[in-house]
Amino acid sequence: MMKTNVLKSTLTPIVALLLCVALYFLGYFQVLFAALIVIAASGIEYGRGLFTSLGFQRHRLKALNLLVVAPLVAGVMFALYLYVLIPGITYLTGQPIDFSAFKVYEGKLPAILGLFVYIWASAAFGEEILFRGYLMRQFIKFFGDSRIALILNIILLSAVFGWIHAYQGITGQIITGIIGTTMATIFHFRKYDLWFCIAIHGFFDTIALVFMYYGIQ
Repeated sequence: MMKTNVLKSTLTPIVALLLCVALYFLGYFQVLFAALIVIAASGIEYGRGLFTSLGFQRHRLKALNLLVVAPLVAGVMFALYLYVLIPGITYLTGQPIDFSAFKVYEGKLPAILGLFVYIWASAAFGEEILFRGYLMRQFIKFFGDSRIALILNIILLSAVFGWIHAYQGITGQIITGIIGTTMATIFHFRKYDLWFCIAIHGFFDTIALVFMYYGIQ
């Protein structure tokens, strides 16, 4: 039984990761699909404890944290993103961030509302489940949570997080990687509270949608 459990806890995340990588290189990668894969992998490995294993902590599900603190943190992060990161990284790379994929939403309320639903499902829930809830926690399971392991964990996964945002150009990738580093750091210091990270991510992107609607970029 012990060998079976060890085999399950080792092979399951490897297979899940290989499936996500295969989808990416085959051109079928979608964050929601990847999130569903790792949720299924967590179910196989942890059974009824799958959601707890991802960081969905029931005692952390509080309105104050999710509806007051998280939006405030998201607002501060967005201000730094808009007024510090974008001009700073653009200056270093010499290339503006590529927002062309979002131009079609400018001034179009129905399209923005549809995108609002999509980003909360795909970006807020999907990306946080995949990168923070699953990959970051699996890294800790295999390599521990020493200071060096934690730094490598955050840097490696934040680099991948930036990489999947390649459509924003090199400047967008770097900035998204920095945002990923921030989210991973928050996840660590919040004792792996995934609800809080999902809320921050969702409100951050919601603010971005407002700017996008009015063409402020």
